[in-house]
Amino acid sequence: MKIAHCLASSGEKNCSAFEVDHISKSTLSHHIKILREAGVIQPRIEGKQHFYSLRKDDLNTQFPGLVDMILNTTEEYVS
Repeated sequence: MKIAHCLASSGEKNCSAFEVDHISKSTLSHHIKILREAGVIQPRIEGKQHFYSLRKDDLNTQFPGLVDMILNTTEEYVS
């Protein structure tokens, strides 16, 4: 949820730019992989860099209101 909130609030990011505390790089990479495979985030590859963005429009089309509900709930825990 923190990854989704981070992407929603700032747009596209690469792995090293995520602001999640107390999470190892391998754990962060694992969660990004799960979100990518689930279709929640999408990658854009530029050279060796992988940039990720939230697929908010696609998810809102398929599940209206779900992303906003998750992001509003996440704000309580991210702050």
